[in-house]
Amino acid sequence: MARIRIPSTIVIIFVTVQTGFLLFMYARYSSFMPQSEEKPSQVHILILSSWRSGSSFVGQLFSQHPSVFYLMEPAWHVWVAMSQNSAKVLHMAVRDLVRSVFLCDMSVFDAYMPWKRNLSDLFQWAASRALCSAPACDSFQRTDITSELACKTLCGRYPFSKVEEACKTYSHVVIKEVRFFDLKVLYPLLTDLSMNLKIIHLVRDPRAVVKSREQSVKALARDNGIVLSTNGTKVEDSKYKVMQEICRSHVQIYETATLKPPNFLKDRYLMVRFEDLVRDPLSEISEMYKFADLSLTPRLKSWIYNITHGQGPGKRKEAFKITSRDAVSVSQAWRNVLSFQKVKKIQEVCKGAINILGYQLVDSEKEQRDLTLDLVLPRRQNQFSWSSFNQKH
Repeated sequence: MARIRIPSTIVIIFVTVQTGFLLFMYARYSSFMPQSEEKPSQVHILILSSWRSGSSFVGQLFSQHPSVFYLMEPAWHVWVAMSQNSAKVLHMAVRDLVRSVFLCDMSVFDAYMPWKRNLSDLFQWAASRALCSAPACDSFQRTDITSELACKTLCGRYPFSKVEEACKTYSHVVIKEVRFFDLKVLYPLLTDLSMNLKIIHLVRDPRAVVKSREQSVKALARDNGIVLSTNGTKVEDSKYKVMQEICRSHVQIYETATLKPPNFLKDRYLMVRFEDLVRDPLSEISEMYKFADLSLTPRLKSWIYNITHGQGPGKRKEAFKITSRDAVSVSQAWRNVLSFQKVKKIQEVCKGAINILGYQLVDSEKEQRDLTLDLVLPRRQNQFSWSSFNQKH
């Protein structure tokens, strides 16, 4: 049989063309494939704060937004179920729960609520506008401003499965949490490619926090015990040991985020002072929304004005409720209510936080009572954002 000889140069050309064609087709095909480095479709915001720091108010600023799925302190379930442990021991369980909620996987609650559940079994569920409107509940529209009372009346008996169903329909998932005391615990979430996590760190003058905590002594007793590692014993914190831990945690979180932070924190951490927020609500809220990739709607603007321009400081029975109040008066109420002896003690245990977060110490009762003396030090623009701090060093 005759053999056909093909010159080697032709073979080389053929192989080269074939290889080039295959590489072209692979590149074209791969361009349509999902990339692991791409950001997730949802934005995840963690409002990181402590009890009685105005975090419920800030949570509502996000909850009422039509693009936001919001939950208030879901880690409450972890602390209730495992109350004989310390806050440090529970950090991992809290982080795992928060991660699952951000990813709209509500099966994580099976460990803490094994029975057949309704919406009303979830801690502070009615504080979430998303759980009071479709698809979680048919009584309200997403653009409505909802109230807890109306929501509890109309939506509580909907099945728990609606939580996950609703979560998956929103562009933003926001969680308000008071049970993290170390920013480094959150590093695995910040580096998780399945998440797009940003942190809003809300702080408040520790003296104002103590005044507010005194309205809620019994409600905070179990949490105090967990903070102080008392093996399940409730504590009323008359010696401000819990406040000392809270102040220490705020300093730790702030310094970790601003003093030589890891690159993955860039543009993902924002410090907000409650006092700045109530003095200039729309400006501060606009900054938070910009950070969170949200827009302020006319209806929200009107609601925010009304909620911050009420009459008086609010009643004791409203300690955990968002009602219309004179927000500036609320932020200054401690100066008339607390004794100077208490203020001196708080300043002793929280001196570092008071200085670092931008508040002025008082040296006498006269200074404390003189409301013309501003104890909230001026803040340079974007002083507490990661990027601006980084540029200074």
